[in-house]
Amino acid sequence: MMKLPESWTLPNGIRVIFLPVESEVAHCGIFINAGSRDELSHEHGLAHYIEHCVFKGTAHRKAYHILSRMEDVGGELNAYTTKEETCLYASFLNPHFERALELLCDIGFHSIFLEKEIVKEKTVIIDEINSYKDSPSDEIYDRFEEQIYQKHALGHDILGTPAHLKKFTREDILKFIQRTWNTDQMVFSVVGKYSATKLKRLTEKYLGQIPENRRTFERPAPGVYLPEQRVIKRKNHQAHLVIGGPAYGVRDPKRTSLILLNNLLGGPGMNSRLNLSIREKYGFTYNIDSSFAIYSDTGLFSVYLGTEAGTVERCRELVHKELRKLREVPLSSNQLLKAKNQLKGQIAMAQESNGSVMLGFAKTFLLFNRVDTFEEICAKIDSLTREDLMETAQEIFDENRLSSLLFPAG
Repeated sequence: MMKLPESWTLPNGIRVIFLPVESEVAHCGIFINAGSRDELSHEHGLAHYIEHCVFKGTAHRKAYHILSRMEDVGGELNAYTTKEETCLYASFLNPHFERALELLCDIGFHSIFLEKEIVKEKTVIIDEINSYKDSPSDEIYDRFEEQIYQKHALGHDILGTPAHLKKFTREDILKFIQRTWNTDQMVFSVVGKYSATKLKRLTEKYLGQIPENRRTFERPAPGVYLPEQRVIKRKNHQAHLVIGGPAYGVRDPKRTSLILLNNLLGGPGMNSRLNLSIREKYGFTYNIDSSFAIYSDTGLFSVYLGTEAGTVERCRELVHKELRKLREVPLSSNQLLKAKNQLKGQIAMAQESNGSVMLGFAKTFLLFNRVDTFEEICAKIDSLTREDLMETAQEIFDENRLSSLLFPAG
């Protein structure tokens, strides 16, 4: 059984969560409850741009020294941006915790955003945008979210556009950070072989010196959703299709039933219903899956597949057939038990990775100020009934409320 994490809050509002583990490798990260969703209309792509730019120099280090600081001791330094969060994190051998913490604080709170460096990084991100455009299986998700969340920041892809990027200035960066990188919306997460006493001393030394900056705004909710079937022509060897619609947010208790349904329908297991019915039975596709993206106040369920031009409509029919089964045919006791056991096993295996645990704890603590134990997660899964699943399927998989986006072949 995994030990319970410890947590505390610094005077400036930054929260710390720590899980002691018996491992020679440790992981830590600063999580900020700010992402592309928090961009204003003229800031499209700015959150991700900032994530790149913090590595380009601080008051104490040049870019080379930042990139070498953890690698010189066999560690790793990385970052990512999502719709709702920004994360700076590191993995390293246990003796180098203070080195990692000091470096994360330096790039997170003391970057100087030199003009020549941030201008150069625009070219790098434009190249990243172009690489996504060369991958229709990636780009179609961005276009689909844009379709679902029309005229809302959740519909903006995280990378932004070249036109917006070219206009960003150092002043834009500083204004966004001041407005959205709020200390009461930050969590520092640690998993490693340490004592809480040591971590409290070091987090107070480095994170405790960050000036308090509490959030004064609330995120606007998405607007009214209207289902739409859309086709976007582009040059593809395959046809790419996404079907889906809005779903539950992270605080909705029904999200657990949809997580289970999604896993049963098109999760990572080779025995998912979509994989068995469309790939294994008919051989129509190599890539097919379903996903459930969960945000703070909404979510997005979707099914994706790539196939030949002549089979795309047949695949669409088969997807709807599987969704209809989940709406209309209750799972047998044996099917329900297998689905629950499979999901619990996947969660347990994910917790074998201390890096994944560190990331997961931070995300949960950021929103709920607590984390569920594995036993509590299993209890929520075990409490689900076939009636719960049918009710969720009838609501989320209702054919009349689903949208679709097709990139046809050719």
